[in-house]
Parts: sequence; structure tokens; C-alpha cells
Amino acid sequence: MAAPTPASAPASPRPHRVAVLVLDGVIPFELGIPQRIFGRARDAAGLPLYEVVTCAVREPGPVRSDADFSILVERGPETLATADTVIVPASYELGPVYEEGRLTDELAAALSHVAPGTRMVSICTGSWVLAAAGYLDGRPATTHWADAATFQAMFPSVRVDADVLFIDDGDVLTSAGVAAGIDLCLHIVRRDHGAAVANDVARRTVVPPHRDGGQAQFIQRPVPEPQVATTTSARAWALAHLHEPIQLRDMAEQESMSVRTFTRRFREEVGVSPGQWLTQQRVERARHLLESSALSMDQVAHDAGFGTAQSLRQHVTAALGVPPTTYRRMFRAAG
Repeated sequence: MAAPTPASAPASPRPHRVAVLVLDGVIPFELGIPQRIFGRARDAAGLPLYEVVTCAVREPGPVRSDADFSILVERGPETLATADTVIVPASYELGPVYEEGRLTDELAAALSHVAPGTRMVSICTGSWVLAAAGYLDGRPATTHWADAATFQAMFPSVRVDADVLFIDDGDVLTSAGVAAGIDLCLHIVRRDHGAAVANDVARRTVVPPHRDGGQAQFIQRPVPEPQVATTTSARAWALAHLHEPIQLRDMAEQESMSVRTFTRRFREEVGVSPGQWLTQQRVERARHLLESSALSMDQVAHDAGFGTAQSLRQHVTAALGVPPTTYRRMFRAAG
């Protein structure tokens, strides 16, 4: 009797394809962010989770950057049709997009290749392209703080928020200026594959996995004055005591400040209120515990400082869009 034919191994799912659209005058730093972040993301077996490709607005060939060199792009705009995610980095040479809020014929033709349902992402003023193409109509978005007022005037239907590092509106995501593109790309990795994968990418890239605050900290006080006390010690103390009830006066006492002065200084340095920051840190602690442990929901709530499983569920659902049990089921294996 003939030996049975061995069953073939199931095919591995293909990596999620990220297509980066290279515009004339592209800023090289921002062009390199998607490859650096998504290109480092690996699954538990060490296999890439994303494939990053670049494509030109016109035919393949050299594309001028805003530096003293051009970039040789080997793919044309038809590559956009194969993308799961399209990323548009910033360029300061968009002509009618900046001047009139409309796409050039070539850019419109390139974006026509994008399939319905594709996730659209912009870095810095790449948001102008998404807005001119209609992707941001009636939706929240951000861009570089220095261009936010002009952006809002050019596209009044967009709900512009200039105080945040990035905005995730589901299938359309926008980031603030320059390095905020790193924050957004790490957020996408975290959303797709969990905090453990995103944290690994951040460590390899030597950047924080999650930055506090928003653009306000860069607009109002880029660097705290040396003679003025900061809130760094209070934040470090709070992180070490997240599992305990923390009052605003407890944090203010760490810096020997009044509650009023501490609250003002904290918002200037971090970009959000102490209460908002504490909730963010507790959600991050809960996220880590849900991914990396088998602790009960009551224990996760205690260790993250939420007190009760009901409070944990309320805050995690508000921040992540799913309850803790669902989040654990989605990401614990990857973690």
C-alpha cells in the first residue's frame, strides 16, 4: 500500500504591505521612519510582520529631496494598489496642495490606485495631501503645529487638533511634525501586534515606546529653564507607586510645590494634566500585564492602580477600544 502523502504545511500569512509615497521635495528623515519602525517588527519566530516599499508619484526613477541629493525610487504609483497601508511623508514642494488645497493631476492619478479600505497615514505636513484628496473630510487630524492654523483655514471641514502628537481615527491616521512620525508608526505597530512587539522595536531603535503629552510642550516650553524646578521626580515617584492611590497633592509634595504651581508646571512640561498622565501610565501598565501575565482582572486592576476590575474595564475600553479580556485574547500570544 502506498504511503500517505504528507500534508503540506500551512502557508505563512504574507507580511502587511506598507507603501510609502515619495513626493518631490520629500524630507529624508521622515521618509526613513516607516522602514526603520515597521522594518524592525518581528513575530515570535523572528519573521517580518511588515513589508515596506517606496513608490514614486510618476514612473520609477530619481526623486528630488529637500537635501542635496536625490532618491532613486524603483517602483511607480501602481504599487499603491497592492498596499495594506499607505504612508505620505512631508514635502514642502507640493505647489497647488499648499497654495490652493487641491491635488496636482499627477498626484491625483497616483492616489487613484489606492484600493478602498486601505489604511491611510500621514507624517507631518503629509496631512495636506490626505486633506486635499478628501480623506480627512469631517474627521479629526493633526499636522505640524506651525502649519496648523493655515491647514485649518485651507481645509475647514477637517477637525484640526494641533496639541497632540498623532491622531488615530481608525483607517486614517495623522501625525504632528517630524519625529512625531516615529510615535505614530510605533502606535500602529502596537495597535496591530501589541505592546510587546512595539516595545521591542522601540528598544532596537533607541526611542521611548510611548511619549507623554503633545505638541503643546514644544510650543510653549521646548526646554525647561535651568533655574526652574521640573516635575521629573514626581513622575518617577508616581511610576513607582502606580499600584497605590495617588493624589495630586502627593505628587506636588515630591517637588515641594503647591498643588496649583505643580499642576501648571506639569502641564507646561508634559502637555497634559497630572490626572490624564496618571491614567495613561496606568493603562500602559495594565496593557503590559494583560499581555505578559495570567493575573486575574482583579489583580491587574490592583497592580495598575485602577482598584477594581470595573474601573480597569472602563479605562482600558476607553483608551484601547476593547475591554481587557478581549485585549488579552488578541495580544497575549504575541506578547
